[in-house]
Amino acid sequence: MGARILVTGAANPVGARVAAALAGAPGVDHVVGLDTRDARGGRSTGVEQLTADARTPDLARVLRPHRLTTLVHNDVLQWAEPGRADRQLHDFNVVGTLGLLTAAAALPELEAVVVRGSAAIYGSSPTAPAAWREDDLAPGAPGQRLGTRFQRDVAEIEQLVDVFARRHHEIACTVLRVQPVVGGDLDTPITRLVRARVVPTYLGWDPRLQVIHLDDLVTALAAAALARVRGVVNVGAPGPVSLSRALRRLGRPALPIAGPLYAPLVGAATRLRGAKPSADIARYLRYGRVVALKRQEQELGVVPGRDTLGALAAAAREPHAGREAA
Repeated sequence: MGARILVTGAANPVGARVAAALAGAPGVDHVVGLDTRDARGGRSTGVEQLTADARTPDLARVLRPHRLTTLVHNDVLQWAEPGRADRQLHDFNVVGTLGLLTAAAALPELEAVVVRGSAAIYGSSPTAPAAWREDDLAPGAPGQRLGTRFQRDVAEIEQLVDVFARRHHEIACTVLRVQPVVGGDLDTPITRLVRARVVPTYLGWDPRLQVIHLDDLVTALAAAALARVRGVVNVGAPGPVSLSRALRRLGRPALPIAGPLYAPLVGAATRLRGAKPSADIARYLRYGRVVALKRQEQELGVVPGRDTLGALAAAAREPHAGREAA
């Protein structure tokens, strides 16, 4: 029997693409897309759509007839998106992950669980290493102050997966610590940044940035679903780049703002456009963050098609097709 894979968050841009990619992959017999919303793509992608909530107590009963061998948990969100209000994100992220793992324990054919986490768990700090390696921050051991709601969410998610993996040695559990995603039809703070005519920056700071393009994240998630890699894997594009160099290449003028004024001024501007400022992204744009990609390349076998500068340039060129986050 070939792989039978569930992809959660199948109605968001990443989940829809991952489900479609896996449906066409060799060795995959069946793909199920799970979401509380109507999933895009539908039957044309060869994906069976299942409308259900990961937080429901009877999720195992709903999933058991599909004889799943792999779960890909993509429904971990940093920003609000259609059908996912900001006040609901903790429930979808943490309670949803707990519900999915509880159901997973009752699926007899299950062999692998892949969770889309975030490199935001490392934070952004002037004292951070040049490149974070996975073993610099072990699952379940935050290691540094978790200053934002999303950092706390991803730390709780990793703790849940770590406990599950210890109890179920027969199931390969993977957590992907993903750098900020740009490109495609995504509307995220970084994407809006590179599409802006003038880019606000922190006066006196020139952070090293690392992102990943939507297309390459889809490749990484699909590869992880089939690779059976255990533990934490950093996911990002190669070639970290300073913000000043990126803006020069993109032809975007910078507007340096003194640190104490940055959050109030940028926050006011983004609120006028209907977007709420993010503490994670504010620190990222001040201090940057880079992760090592050895496990991504050697164990997942994923080498992104775009480096960081190429991903940012593509995001700046690509048309904005909607207000959807990743």
